[in-house]
Amino acid sequence: MGRVVISCYRPKPAQGEALRKLMLGHVATLRSIGLVTERVPITMEAKDGTFVEVFEWASREAIEAAHTHPVVLRMWEEYGKVCDYIPISQVSEASQLFSEFMPVDVNA
Repeated sequence: MGRVVISCYRPKPAQGEALRKLMLGHVATLRSIGLVTERVPITMEAKDGTFVEVFEWASREAIEAAHTHPVVLRMWEEYGKVCDYIPISQVSEASQLFSEFMPVDVNA
């Protein structure tokens, strides 16, 4: 059974565009190696520039497999150069009853 996750990426200073470029292939890469489902991800941007991505892993085992897959590890290394991973609780919009974000089109 799939596992829907919310991932938040806060760009490092002056790295917002670099992060946006990396995000263009994020889910497609995970899908190409069978780790995520065909569910269309939703990507949003918070007021502070943090990107919020909602997508579906294929299973709990797929999540675990990602942590040892060389393609995923390389991708995450590139992400680590341009952003910090943060919990959704650190995105100010998350404290609102109805959280609003700007839509971001990064999913091909």
